[in-house]
Amino acid sequence: MADLQPPSLSWLDAYYGREARTLYSTCVTVTGGDAGHGRASGIARSDDGYLDLDLRLPVALGGPGGGTNPEQLFAAGYAACFHGALSLLAARAGIPIAGSSVQVTVDFCRDPVDGLFMLIACTHIRLPGVERTLAQELVRNTERFCPYTKMARQGITNTVALACLDETDKR
Repeated sequence: MADLQPPSLSWLDAYYGREARTLYSTCVTVTGGDAGHGRASGIARSDDGYLDLDLRLPVALGGPGGGTNPEQLFAAGYAACFHGALSLLAARAGIPIAGSSVQVTVDFCRDPVDGLFMLIACTHIRLPGVERTLAQELVRNTERFCPYTKMARQGITNTVALACLDETDKR
């Protein structure tokens, strides 16, 4: 197995263009599983096969538990992305952050505005051995740089479309 290495600091180079330039794209498909409901008994599979897991409604929401759920997946993605961005910025600044961690808590909530649902995320960063003022500046800069934080603050470009795959889908 090849030695794992962090990405190049060239990722920090600015891009100037008229449209978003895709650097990577992935696709995950969720099917309904035994209950026919993606959140309650779904199966999530990525196009490359590395993600293949059972989704289960957590006990706190009346489900059986025993699998992961969308909030955990979002929290994991957010924490990993923030930690990666933090690591890149720290490396560029020459700040060692060994032992650092990013913990993201995601709450599935009732929305008081429309009575439906919403997510709330809370991010906690540990930077042991980094002077507090320097750590605060690094975290603020990471907030501006991390795509998940930008998405949470500014929204995300999203397209929702019904796909017709064959004649039986056109009913």
